[in-house]
Amino acid sequence: MTAVTADAYEAAFDAAVAADERIEPRDWMPEAYRATLVRQMAQHAHSEIIGMQPEANWITRAPSLRRKAILMAKVQDEAGHGLYLYSAAETLGTSRDELLDKLHTGRQKYSSIFNYPTLTWADVGAIGWLVDGAAITNQVPLCRCSYGPYARAMVRICKEESFHQRQGYELLLALSRGTPEQHAMAQDAVDRWWWPSLMMFGPPDDASAHSAQSMAWKIKRHSNDELRQRFVDICVPQAESLGLTLPDPDLRWNEERGHHDFGAIDWSEFQAVLKGNGPCNEQRINQRRRAHEEGAWVRDAAAAYAEKHQAAQHTESVEATA
Repeated sequence: MTAVTADAYEAAFDAAVAADERIEPRDWMPEAYRATLVRQMAQHAHSEIIGMQPEANWITRAPSLRRKAILMAKVQDEAGHGLYLYSAAETLGTSRDELLDKLHTGRQKYSSIFNYPTLTWADVGAIGWLVDGAAITNQVPLCRCSYGPYARAMVRICKEESFHQRQGYELLLALSRGTPEQHAMAQDAVDRWWWPSLMMFGPPDDASAHSAQSMAWKIKRHSNDELRQRFVDICVPQAESLGLTLPDPDLRWNEERGHHDFGAIDWSEFQAVLKGNGPCNEQRINQRRRAHEEGAWVRDAAAAYAEKHQAAQHTESVEATA
């Protein structure tokens, strides 16, 4: 490709992004755009898969059959979200095996929120209300992402995440209106999950390595700090309705800004968890590796069946044309 041709392709790409047109897998795109998408979609997919763990260990301990069925459906949804996103990433020329290998060897990240333990049943509600609520705030704008396969995957994912958020809110509401012990358990869960949920949006804008360029390419539509502020403004009235208190003494309405002010986030904790020093980092990745290894026979069997089925179809095709 000549320099003139490359410039023409880049100009066409820039014009498509500026016009809010979708970039599709066969379209020309800058290598940095492709790499950014692979990194972001892989991290998103890994987060969905790892994110099954904190809640899955409560399936056998759910307090009723109804709660168990809801939680099972939710965990299954998360597995499906991971598969959608791995498939979307594969349209950029990478492979699922490569992405999983990078996850298992620590060369790619997943959301730091999933490195915290689920200590009580109320944590399931707090994850639904806060963690999935933060995910929705972050992900709804991705439905307008400039890359077509990612945007289309997010439409279905966001619909299902909305269900997850509602079930978490409803669970916390039931606990909050229950016995004093149940109310205390709900409050304790919110106290522990509030600040990690705010960290889910990533570092402050002035410390984010990728945010500005991702917004220029319209992969992202809003900055980390804008999304974090939106989430806080949404949660405050919901917490009041729940009868629970958000653990921030500096949280108050700012009439001049038209938003809630909130306290300083402990970014040293965020960085520590990101570097692998969180409460459950080692447990999460070890369980993921073990599940992958134990599932090898299923993948081998599926591949063998597909190969056998393809060979049979080929034979039928040859016989039909003979």
